[in-house]
Amino acid sequence: MIIVIMDKIKNIIFDLGGVILTLDRNEAVRRFLQVGLEHAEELLDPYHQKGVFLDLEEGRLTKEEFYEEIRKLAGKYISNEDIDYGWLGFVKDTPAYKLEMLEELRKSYNLYLLSNTNPVIMSWALSPQFSEKGKTLDQYFDKMYLSYKIGVTKPNPKIYEYLMLDSGIIPSETLFVDDGIANIEAGRALGMRVFQPKNGEDFRYIFTEKGH
Repeated sequence: MIIVIMDKIKNIIFDLGGVILTLDRNEAVRRFLQVGLEHAEELLDPYHQKGVFLDLEEGRLTKEEFYEEIRKLAGKYISNEDIDYGWLGFVKDTPAYKLEMLEELRKSYNLYLLSNTNPVIMSWALSPQFSEKGKTLDQYFDKMYLSYKIGVTKPNPKIYEYLMLDSGIIPSETLFVDDGIANIEAGRALGMRVFQPKNGEDFRYIFTEKGH
């Protein structure tokens, strides 16, 4: 068991998928194949997307342009709702205990979200359907930094630098929690303390008294 030493930590940056949300890439692939996107297996990645999916996550395509590109790839009409259905297949679960963890941590730390994400997922995450309590994702963080709004995805150092400049945080006073090894290494290279949980892991133990 790894205990993260929280001494002198003032800020915690969380990834979304695989950290707060439990991901299921296979279900997303299954759904996209089901609605008619034959290349879903090649295009969908647990950590970093490719092709039009990456273009959406880096803000080069709007949601509407993305829908059109998916229809072109499929060679047939797929409804916006079916495309959303495919994307949301990634979300296996939003554990209530993790949201409660965020609420508790926010009493002692500045909390930030740094996510490679897209407007389809965020339309859901910013709705009352996100949590059992009807709270939206942004209500759990001091500020959210989203790849499609910033125009770059992790592990590109530019997205970390944007967050640090905008928030004014000091890397040595910051813990970065992400399930992707390349993302973790980029955070470490910038001087942050890091922790890499497994997808769906209950990692509350890193914040135990021994870690303070």
